[in-house]
Amino acid sequence: MRTIGLLGGMSWESTAEYYRLLNEFTRDRLGGLHSAKCVLWSVDFAQVELLQSEGRWEEAGALLADGARAVEAAGADLVLICTNTMHKVADQVQAAVGIPLLHLADTTAAAVRAAGLRRVGLLGTAFTMEQDFYKGRLASHDLEVLVPDAAGRAEVHRIIYDELCQGVIREESREAYRAVIAALVADGAEGVILGCTEIELLVGPKDSPVPVFPTTRLHAEAAVSAALTP
Repeated sequence: MRTIGLLGGMSWESTAEYYRLLNEFTRDRLGGLHSAKCVLWSVDFAQVELLQSEGRWEEAGALLADGARAVEAAGADLVLICTNTMHKVADQVQAAVGIPLLHLADTTAAAVRAAGLRRVGLLGTAFTMEQDFYKGRLASHDLEVLVPDAAGRAEVHRIIYDELCQGVIREESREAYRAVIAALVADGAEGVILGCTEIELLVGPKDSPVPVFPTTRLHAEAAVSAALTP
């Protein structure tokens, strides 16, 4: 098995999910006591969140590029950015290393297309829902992407940073997400992308009348497949 490099800590709540899923998928594929070969470079998320909120994306990209070089030096054969939002700097990270970056939006789009769907709702941080770095990448796979209205986007974003990233799970927030999902479906969404790694801690298939696409799980599964491919 090749070694998977993880750029994590954004937040550590979701990075813990990545680690669990990588090992579960490896065990399922190889059996017995097998577990994933991986190296983790984890940031102080408070530093990254400040760079995000101040629009200092070049600095944030340089920070993750340093991490990518570190995991490559530690023996990683491929690298994952363990957060949807920071894929805004994916090109900067990829340019820093000689190993491939497995892009989260590509793995998600592949799952949507494999399900035979084309029009999908997208939940995530305000950066992910409102900027083109992620929606545009999905659109490049011939997907039509819908996002919540302004009030819905604000509430989805608030719950991510004020609650989920801090390990807080509230039933009222689950209900708020269900309402946003229902509105997207009413607008014609055939499926919903859970486009923030923490969202999977709050909602899942039972909370949506249409298929959901959990990006953390899809990314981790694709990474294990890539690591096991000769």
